[in-house]
Amino acid sequence: MKEREITALEAALGYHFRRRAVIEQAVTHSSQAREQEAQQAAEAKYQVSDNEQLEFLGDAVLSLVTSEELFQRFPQFREGELSKLRAHLVSERHLIQVAQQLELGHYLRLGRGEEKSGGRGKTALLVDALEAILAAVYLDGGLEAARQFVVHYIVAPELERMEREGGALPLTDFKSALQEALQGLGMPQPSYVLVQEAGPEHSKIFTVEARLNAVDGRRPAEFVGRAQGSTKKNAEQDAARQVLTYLASHSKAGGAPAARASRAVEK
Repeated sequence: MKEREITALEAALGYHFRRRAVIEQAVTHSSQAREQEAQQAAEAKYQVSDNEQLEFLGDAVLSLVTSEELFQRFPQFREGELSKLRAHLVSERHLIQVAQQLELGHYLRLGRGEEKSGGRGKTALLVDALEAILAAVYLDGGLEAARQFVVHYIVAPELERMEREGGALPLTDFKSALQEALQGLGMPQPSYVLVQEAGPEHSKIFTVEARLNAVDGRRPAEFVGRAQGSTKKNAEQDAARQVLTYLASHSKAGGAPAARASRAVEK
């Protein structure tokens, strides 16, 4: 990286690196490293460091710091609640937003093939780079520097956003939410039935029904959510979402389970 690029990245990160080599490694994709090694084929062979090992370390540091921060902030939460909240904060869905805000794509060192295929905008590459940069901060400045980075860029802004919006977690696992809502209402769990497969083997479309069963188990299903997807799991999730919508609008209980169903379908 050129000096001005390092300076710009440091400004974006709010951290000054004493060891420039570690931040250069953090933004070096394996495609660039292998390309450099190939160019040295006629000379003494040497290995160029990429960010894969740093990504491994950064993932661990992120989990530790996030866990500690949530433990300190929410002493009233149970283990399951803390785990769900941490899972969201360290998820690819959340981390890609942080990486994009920091504009990490500008600083990636990519091989020519990866560059041509749009690597600077790929979610996996950006998230990997974010975790590698976190590891670089940890190695260069220690755990406290890494903690400040994680809290400032990853944890605190998202917790503040969630608080502004009523504290509800972003929800994509509609099947789990439906299971929880039905348990709270004292109702049996739904049945997921594959009713149709269509299309060629490499591009099938699955149609699934999520059937909300009657309490006595004898009457026909009270409501059926029907959805299609490229996988059975995707179709089941969408069908479960439809049942949640039904519960939110028709449940007469009006209590916490119905409220949870309502929040689920709004996300």
